[in-house]
Amino acid sequence: MADSATRSPTTPAAGRRGNALSLPNLLTYARCLAVPLVAACLFWSDILNGGLWLRWVALAIYIAAAVTDFFDGYLARAWSQQSAIGRMLDPIADKLLVSTCLLMLASDGTIRGWSLWAAIVILCREILVSGLREFLAELRVSVPVSRLAKWKTTMQLIAVGVLITGRAGEQVLPGVMFVGLTLLWISAVLTLYTGYDYFRAGARHLVEDPS
Repeated sequence: MADSATRSPTTPAAGRRGNALSLPNLLTYARCLAVPLVAACLFWSDILNGGLWLRWVALAIYIAAAVTDFFDGYLARAWSQQSAIGRMLDPIADKLLVSTCLLMLASDGTIRGWSLWAAIVILCREILVSGLREFLAELRVSVPVSRLAKWKTTMQLIAVGVLITGRAGEQVLPGVMFVGLTLLWISAVLTLYTGYDYFRAGARHLVEDPS
């Protein structure tokens, strides 16, 4: 995104419009729109008995959305089209996609028993870190995303993608559910570790100076 000091004072709205409708941002918007579509496919498949084929439709939409997670950031940097709305929506879109899928998979019994705790850890961490980032943003303190956090996000996306196939995946490749749940637990462990890193980085800003 161009620096505000270099923008022409006569065309601020045009600059904002251009950034908001850039291709990287359009990909991010598409990822947000994919969230209700994936949820609808899983709901239709399980609650409305629509058939296991809807699991594959959900997976196709999910994969397409996950791929945009790479390309929107890559293209924004390559084309110098980074924008405030893109930086805001990109992590939100990721969290919406993963969180919604985890809730739907828990509701249809794909994730159950002890594995529910892995999903709970992931959801709680995302909420806590989002709250921390919002608090630190008010203090103009930036907490950079670590390389391990990026691996955590990748692991989550893969785990959820495998689990989306559910019984449909088991019919094609027995044991796929076990693989998905194992990856989910690995994601939960990485989630705890990276969450601790974020809180440690922002800890000194959480204690107000009494003077």
